[in-house]
Amino acid sequence: MPRYMSYRDFDWLLLAFVLLICGLGVMEIRSATEHTKFAGAHIRQMYWIGGGLVAMFALSLVDYRILLDRIHWFYIASLGSLMAVLLFGQKYLGARRWVKMPGGAHFQPSEWVKLILILAVAKYFADLASRELTWPDFIKAGLVVGFPMLLVLAQPDLGTSLTYLPIAIMGLFLGGVSWKQAAAVLLLAGLMMPVAWHVLKPYQRDRLTSFMEPEADKQGSGYQVIQSLIAVGSGGIWGSTAGSQTHLAFLPVPQTDFIFAAFAEEHGFVGALAVLLLYFIVLMRLTQNAQTAPDRAGVFIVMGVVAVLSFHILVNIGMVVGFMPVTGIPLPLMSYGGSSVLFMFLALGIVMNVRMRRFVN
Repeated sequence: MPRYMSYRDFDWLLLAFVLLICGLGVMEIRSATEHTKFAGAHIRQMYWIGGGLVAMFALSLVDYRILLDRIHWFYIASLGSLMAVLLFGQKYLGARRWVKMPGGAHFQPSEWVKLILILAVAKYFADLASRELTWPDFIKAGLVVGFPMLLVLAQPDLGTSLTYLPIAIMGLFLGGVSWKQAAAVLLLAGLMMPVAWHVLKPYQRDRLTSFMEPEADKQGSGYQVIQSLIAVGSGGIWGSTAGSQTHLAFLPVPQTDFIFAAFAEEHGFVGALAVLLLYFIVLMRLTQNAQTAPDRAGVFIVMGVVAVLSFHILVNIGMVVGFMPVTGIPLPLMSYGGSSVLFMFLALGIVMNVRMRRFVN
């Protein structure tokens, strides 16, 4: 079937807002690492953004229906890459999350697996079109996302594994889950919580509880939350030029997990609000693209990207202001990290892919 495709249908406005967020991230990474051992990280971030742009445009040219038809192979490859991390991955701070690439670069397979899961869930629910969601369908969808989650939890990487959940939830929601099914799953999850709690490692349990009372362990599990709150508060309305929390190294890893705290300290409430507005515009633009998707699978793909992006933003900023536990989830497009940046641009590439094929003859 011939399909009309043109870069005139590329969402250039969405890309402009994305690059604006990336630019603010590069600026803050430079400021936060200027007098530290991570100085120059902003240059590497720019390289990742450039590589991400190339990957985005390349992926937009491949018909997403071809990818969906071969998603089972990609899914198997994703499981293989996660198992390779457990066997051959580089151990850092007690976890194996990265595979060392030629040239010394490190790649985190659990990031690109998100894109595979978005496509896999989209394919699964698109094939169930006009069918009522049965319990076997529900369980199969859970297993599609559950296997990679367990492999990532085994690394152990609780934060990244949690980012797979919104993909499943969005798929089930759009797939027509009934309120009875949703209530039953929530009840089962509540009953399983004590078991899951004991499976977690001690430091993971500390992270999940320290945000509620960080003063209980000021020099330990509560340190990051306390320093982040001080940084955000010291920014005031317009920001602090001194940026003492960031520049004097009180704020941990300001270029990655706590980049929003560093930005809020230097640019204040107004700057932080501007960043949130940019993210809101990006999310609304993505949702609009889902509404114009040419088929059911396209809707699931774009809304899967929306779900993951929203979850990242909500958890990271909630973590920074003390409303969420510290789980190591980066702020999309702003936090330093090649794997995260590449995933986001690949996800945008698949969104553009869907948008450019909305006119079908």
